[in-house]
Amino acid sequence: MSAFHELTLDALDGKSLPLDTFKGKVVLVVNVASKCGLTPQYAALENLYQQFKDKGFSVLGVPCNQFAGQEPGTEQDIQDFCSLNYGVTFPLSRKLEVNGPDRHQLYRLLAGEGAEFPGDITWNFEKFLMGKDGRVLARFSPRTAPDDPSVIQAIEKALA
Repeated sequence: MSAFHELTLDALDGKSLPLDTFKGKVVLVVNVASKCGLTPQYAALENLYQQFKDKGFSVLGVPCNQFAGQEPGTEQDIQDFCSLNYGVTFPLSRKLEVNGPDRHQLYRLLAGEGAEFPGDITWNFEKFLMGKDGRVLARFSPRTAPDDPSVIQAIEKALA
């Protein structure tokens, strides 16, 4: 089993979110925030999820408050915001640290020392595409929209 699939996060609703539920699936891991100029990407992320979920794809949203305090709310605030404004149905974790000394193990795996695409997360909505085997296939900048052709092509290739 891959290190990615061995992790368990806390879901936004407080339940356990074992990442082995994504085994054999392609996953786009995105650090998200509700009060960011890029927040409208939630709509494109949900569209991607709907478009590809029956083919073995998921989005995993990871709220983070490390960038200009743009995710200040409680778990309930985040859940309500995502549901009401963007109809988000893909899994969301509780808030995590993506950089610094308290960087969560998930982000150490994605972007830490020895990672395929190492380096600090630069802003909200940075995206990592995980293959079915739990390996990182690609990293996309926050400004690369979820529906950008490069993202869609990478997802389709990973699903093939």
